[in-house]
Amino acid sequence: MTRTKRGNVSKKRHKKKLKKGFRGSSSILFKNANQQFLKSFKNSFIDRRQCKRSFRSVWISRINARVRQFGYNYNSFIFNKKNSINRKICSQLFLYDKNLIF
Repeated sequence: MTRTKRGNVSKKRHKKKLKKGFRGSSSILFKNANQQFLKSFKNSFIDRRQCKRSFRSVWISRINARVRQFGYNYNSFIFNKKNSINRKICSQLFLYDKNLIF
């Protein structure tokens, strides 16, 4: 049986994983690059959830700021509306329509 040399194949496979955006050895060495590649997926998954969380707090603070102009606070406003209105839509309405009163 003849000898099979697979260095070329693994080099091509490793080259696919190497990315230019990483710093230091993560853009040069395969093992570090592979770990960084997998970690980037984990971080993107976590950050998608954190983005939703931070936007919700922005919506709540917008609603609270607008409602306080009419003598209410956020808690009583949401309680009186019985959660019938979406916080995202409500904050957009308050942001673009200055004369809106619920």
